[in-house]
Amino acid sequence: MDLYGLSSLLLQSLQKFAMSQHLSEQEIIRREKLAELNNLGINPYPADLYPVSTNAAYIKANFKGDENKESFAKVCVAGRLMGIRDMGKASFAVLQDSTGRIQLYIKRDEICPGEDKILYDKVWKHLLDIGDILGIEGYVFITKTGETSVHVRKFTLGSKSLRPLPVVKEKEGETFDAVTDPEFRYRQRYADLIVNPQVKETFIKRTKMINAMRDFLNERGALEVDTPVLQSIPGGAAARPFITHHNALDTPFYLRVANELYLKRLIVGGFDWVYEFSRNFRNEGMDRTHNPEFTVLEFYVAYKDYFWMMETTEQLLEAASVATNGTTKLWADGKEIDFKSPYKRIGMYEAIKEYSGIDISQMDEMQLRVVCRELNLHVDDTAGKGKLIDLIFGEKCQDQFIQPTFIVDYPVEMSPLTKRHRRKPGLVERFELIVNGKEIANAYSELNDPQEQRERFEEQARLMERGDDEAMFIDYDFLRALEYGMPPSAGIGFGIDRICMLLTNQSSIQDVLLFPQMRPEAGPVSQTEQ
Repeated sequence: MDLYGLSSLLLQSLQKFAMSQHLSEQEIIRREKLAELNNLGINPYPADLYPVSTNAAYIKANFKGDENKESFAKVCVAGRLMGIRDMGKASFAVLQDSTGRIQLYIKRDEICPGEDKILYDKVWKHLLDIGDILGIEGYVFITKTGETSVHVRKFTLGSKSLRPLPVVKEKEGETFDAVTDPEFRYRQRYADLIVNPQVKETFIKRTKMINAMRDFLNERGALEVDTPVLQSIPGGAAARPFITHHNALDTPFYLRVANELYLKRLIVGGFDWVYEFSRNFRNEGMDRTHNPEFTVLEFYVAYKDYFWMMETTEQLLEAASVATNGTTKLWADGKEIDFKSPYKRIGMYEAIKEYSGIDISQMDEMQLRVVCRELNLHVDDTAGKGKLIDLIFGEKCQDQFIQPTFIVDYPVEMSPLTKRHRRKPGLVERFELIVNGKEIANAYSELNDPQEQRERFEEQARLMERGDDEAMFIDYDFLRALEYGMPPSAGIGFGIDRICMLLTNQSSIQDVLLFPQMRPEAGPVSQTEQ
């Protein structure tokens, strides 16, 4: 069989493979180019490139033309090819690395000084595609239009891209046809980060925020610890858990809904201040402020109470805001919010009375049900007094608090792990921090009376029997720990994802999660089927 026959056979094989893999026309063409590169003896996935010596941002910030051109006489950069403008025997291109974009200039006779022009005429002009990873060696110069660029002396292919990127057009500093489809962006975050590089800034700020919180705690003597994600009892919060099975132990286990009870066990064991950044899981609904898998910071401190915790919370969030954005002020949903301390404090009953006009402080469960009906709030028979109060506050009051506000002194029925208020019967020493209408922190003076804690757990068990699938389990080992004696303590949990939403001005929790939960895809999906 001659060469033409072999090529034809190879093409037919590629086409059959493409059809079986649901490939688009562009994906088929790229695979054909891959085969041509291999035929030319070019490894499209080499183990290394030129040793990278700099990046786009550094070059653009530091190159001063003739003033320091010797320092940039040889640079090695690597990144993704994001555009080519063919001018015949020369080309301009755009290379994107982790720091930004820089223009490339490449001349045919410099890349191919001899008679063999395949590297330019064949490889550069026809076998490279937008999205390919390149290594570049060259020198920096400024074009006639004033743009800092790399004059290419050598290039090598680092990775052949087999799937085309969505096309984003830019002209005179403006972006056209930006990729905004949430389904695409959240499901294929890797592609989102390529075509929307500004998205990366959100996640850089997230890391700065977490680092600032960790530094704040470490500097004050707190100890970072790890506690189990798989738990035999899903304790520490009123939430529906995810259930799994431990094969070796042949018993059901739960993904943790909170790490509170384990951290308080450590307070019993003699640690004075412990904290953990943990991934928690709650098998509940999804919306723009809820994701089933989320990040929290919880810490517990011996010999402190919720008054101390409010002051510490103010200091922590002020420090995190400055570390992330350089200021305590930020914009969220078109509103200016200031994390500068101190924050307003208001009792839960007072808040409900102020915004609903109803004093519920002396009401029992039946009276609260009547109030809910009058306020057109749907409740079912499984809800106890605590859930009814929580519903009224959430629906009628919470959205009113835009600036950071501590909602304090909750009814005992809402707080099964919290110490009773030292001066106000029927209430507990608890606060939630509300910002921009959303809860971002929840804290208590911790209940350390083992007998009362047992009674509170038993009340939760009765609610579970009524059908409340968010009621807490009885954790007998935790009760045993309390019986050894736990010091008076304060504890708090921060919703890291929600705080990040505020500090980065994002309106959806999915925009601050690199890989938010998505419904599984039905099967192989090509770019054209998005």
